[in-house]
Amino acid sequence: MDSRMNYFPVSNPSIPYPALLLCFLSITVAFVSAASEKKTILVLGDSLAAGYGLDTSLAFPALVQEKIDAANLPYRVVNAGISGDTSAGGLNRINWLLRQPVDVLILELGANDGLRGINLETTKQNLQGIIDQTRAKYPDVQLVIAGMMVPPNLGHEYTDRFRAIFRELAEENNAPLIPFLLEGVAGKPQLNLGDGIHPTSEGHRIVAETVWTTVAPLLQ
Repeated sequence: MDSRMNYFPVSNPSIPYPALLLCFLSITVAFVSAASEKKTILVLGDSLAAGYGLDTSLAFPALVQEKIDAANLPYRVVNAGISGDTSAGGLNRINWLLRQPVDVLILELGANDGLRGINLETTKQNLQGIIDQTRAKYPDVQLVIAGMMVPPNLGHEYTDRFRAIFRELAEENNAPLIPFLLEGVAGKPQLNLGDGIHPTSEGHRIVAETVWTTVAPLLQ
């Protein structure tokens, strides 16, 4: 039996059962109403959002939630990060994610496209498709584009074009841009796991600060 039932003295004859049931239902409705009052921030991302190699409580979406709670803002962060995900993967699953209301979309995808050398116009089209579907369902959604960079071994033309697509998406969709999600973290061994790509818990704290700088003004 659920130990929480001990909080309800159903064996006490001084409390009529119908009144007790009504009280219980009132409390339940109150909790549901309080939860529904919170707006939703959806982080659609890859292993960076998922906190690869760490507990998800240490990844930047959870740390942004801590900042939201500390500021007593009525928002909850939904972490939809999946390690290895690409822009195509995000496009394939956005409709399912949009079954719940979305007030802010932080779009953190594309890095795996770059690492795989995927055609960047395809990447841009996929990301725009995610934006279009989200806005079609929730026209008032606020959008944040998280910019990324790829190593220069793919050639300067590819790396320059890769970085540019995030700026273009932000400009074309009138959305705030985080110029580089891993600013202050990338390339620093002490802030990354052994693979040199994924942030440590301390690295995620820096990423959370970077994200918060852009997102916080949208929540006021």
